[in-house]
Amino acid sequence: MFKRKLSDPFLATRRAFLRTSACGAMGMGAMANQLLSLRVLNAAVDQGTDPLDDYKALVCIYLYGGNDANNLVIPRDVDSYANYANARKNLAVPSSDLLEINPLGGDGRDWGFHPSTPDFQQLFSDGNLALLANVGTLVEPVTKAGYSAGSAKLPPQLFSHSDQQVQWQSSVTETNDGTGWGGRVADLLKTVNNSSISMGVTIGGNNTFQKGNDVTQYQMNPDGSISLRSYLQTDQSTGSRHYPRSRSIDHLLNLAHGNLFEKSYADVKTRAISNDRVLKAALENLEDFTTPLNSENYLERQLAMVARLIASRESLGMKRQTFFCAVGGYDTHGEQIQSHANLLGELSEAMKTFYDLTVELGVENNVTTFTASDFGRTYPTNGEGSDHGWGSHQMVLGGAVKGNQIYGSMPVLEVDGPDDTGRGRWIPTTSVDEFASTLACWFGVPESDLPYVLPNIGRFARPDLGFLS
Repeated sequence: MFKRKLSDPFLATRRAFLRTSACGAMGMGAMANQLLSLRVLNAAVDQGTDPLDDYKALVCIYLYGGNDANNLVIPRDVDSYANYANARKNLAVPSSDLLEINPLGGDGRDWGFHPSTPDFQQLFSDGNLALLANVGTLVEPVTKAGYSAGSAKLPPQLFSHSDQQVQWQSSVTETNDGTGWGGRVADLLKTVNNSSISMGVTIGGNNTFQKGNDVTQYQMNPDGSISLRSYLQTDQSTGSRHYPRSRSIDHLLNLAHGNLFEKSYADVKTRAISNDRVLKAALENLEDFTTPLNSENYLERQLAMVARLIASRESLGMKRQTFFCAVGGYDTHGEQIQSHANLLGELSEAMKTFYDLTVELGVENNVTTFTASDFGRTYPTNGEGSDHGWGSHQMVLGGAVKGNQIYGSMPVLEVDGPDDTGRGRWIPTTSVDEFASTLACWFGVPESDLPYVLPNIGRFARPDLGFLS
């Protein structure tokens, strides 16, 4: 069982420590962001509500490489499955293995989950998991006619991993300033927290999603906060005894620094050491979870740390938090059948365990988890796998989710059909902006401030897709 108590935290080099520490220097847009934050609070007061009355967390699970959602959600009715099997050939999952789901509403087609995801089937039928159909990066709505004629305005570098990762996480496709939509949310709402720890904590490495104009992400790993190697805090029993190296570091940090860069360096490191102390103190006194945990599932370990941080929310002074977890391996150009089954099994188990942890903590209605990935993949096989696509299906999980439903429009699964660019790459019918907007509004961003978080949202008709209550 994965324990809550930290026993052997990962230690980083000094260089890595500086690179991964929470370091939030105020930028050029800081004053504007402070005014936006005040406006959020004033709007809440005007409406007779207090944003400090509740706790909410958004948890992003990023699937690096481009998840083949064509094999996550598969048609089960006879005609649709026959077309699926004909197009996917050796990638097709046998119809007898599919896990039946019965979404509310529907478009006349029957659907099933991949056989490696029984936990998704349960979460979906219980009403705690929803599917977001055919989501993708868009500058504006695109039709096949516009795409074919070359008149549609398209995201730059449409099938590039690195570019689409940034566009998914920033939700800005034209003039990206290096910030992410989660970071801009934090710029707006940061004043609701009373903590030295950033609103955005990543367990999955550096990311664009949590970068704000003046709020930066705090990086951790599944075992806890990242410490400076060979540095030890003051011995609490004497209040003064240090190891020589630690004493030397403290002395250097406390010097009067006339050079701006030296001062900033010292401030960042001092703040990181302080935050490491705060987090260790908050985490070390937690009790073990009763929910069983699989220490072999790396994503599950990341999410377990998220759950521990949520359990520490009161001692850390948190009312709003965003978390980022990530796994790779989804770029399945070859040997896809087994590798993708393993990946989906890992994802399904981890998300179910995390939901159970939120239930154990009594915060299942306050925590919303969602998936994201570079893009979908081509419908036809390339021989052993699939190639880079465009629109893909995503999942959203939590007690506030109106589950057992498919939101948006499932594509016509037909090569050269009305939703295909020509290679079985689905033209998205729901934008990342609409997906993110729905999450941001639930999180507490006023509708009037959505253009700050999502500059392109005005180009789309649905700022609220309705999957959250």
